[in-house]
Amino acid sequence: MSDIRIDKILGSRRFSNYWWATTILFGGLGFFLVGLSSYLKIELLPLAKSYELLFLPQGIIMTFYGTIAILLSVFLWLTILWNVGGGYNEFNNEKGVITIFRLGFPGKNRVLKLNYNISDIQSIKVNLQEGLNPKREIYLKTKDKREIPITRVGQPLLLSEIEEEATSLAQFLGVVLEGIE
Repeated sequence: MSDIRIDKILGSRRFSNYWWATTILFGGLGFFLVGLSSYLKIELLPLAKSYELLFLPQGIIMTFYGTIAILLSVFLWLTILWNVGGGYNEFNNEKGVITIFRLGFPGKNRVLKLNYNISDIQSIKVNLQEGLNPKREIYLKTKDKREIPITRVGQPLLLSEIEEEATSLAQFLGVVLEGIE
């Protein structure tokens, strides 16, 4: 059995982000072109008669919504390009160190790299919260009672997956498991 375990963390590069960035971009372009068509009085969108709209108030509102949607889409595409939230968790029994690595937005704090000694870890804690906004998270619980989240952000994992992952990690680190009855 290997003494090093690396869990990849998927950041912004997931299918849902690609879907929303693309959908919002095309929707925003549509709104923007309709507003621009009403201003210029020429048809910029085929199969539509948007040049017949009055620029005030409909055309200006369409242009505004289109601009906001395009800017939101650019933001989403940049987070995908930069892979914000992506990284890994490395559990190294050989060196006795846990490394948590994440990427953020560009700048002086783009890279988040945290190191913990395995000897400082008291347990693996699982937080399960059902309802309208379910949470299924795994934490490293330190001896000084800090709880460090190590699961990905986004779609909650299946209950069986979270139990299996937490149990496997607790066994690998040789600590107890909390939160699962």
